[in-house]
Amino acid sequence: MELRHGLTDEQWAAIEPHLPPQKPATGRPNRPHREVVNAIRWRLRTGTPWRDLPPQFGPWQTIYSRFRRWEQAGVWARLLAALQAEADGRGELDWRLHLLDGTVIRAHAHAAGAKKGAAIKPSGAPAADFPPKSTSAPTDAANRSPGC
Repeated sequence: MELRHGLTDEQWAAIEPHLPPQKPATGRPNRPHREVVNAIRWRLRTGTPWRDLPPQFGPWQTIYSRFRRWEQAGVWARLLAALQAEADGRGELDWRLHLLDGTVIRAHAHAAGAKKGAAIKPSGAPAADFPPKSTSAPTDAANRSPGC
């Protein structure tokens, strides 16, 4: 299957030796690893749910199952380590560089909705120092007892 963003032959040649054997010892043959890896890459790149994989990738359950089995078996971690070691051996990695992806850094729940430039009160401040949470003024109706 030819994909616009599928693995190139060079990329596949680097990855393939680090994957489990293509043919299982028993049972029916696996879907080709290259097709599965391309499907997994597509799903991770788009963020779509597994069930929404396009039909050209085959049954979503097959792709998800292989992804999970390889994750549990440590295939992805070993693949990353091997590719990093190979690139480091060629002098292509600069270990002094680091990247933080802001999409995975969680902010504290209280960080949402704060007004810009507003003074931040220390957490030990008495509750009386804070303005009321409601912006509506109390009405006479609220002060009356029921049945009056």
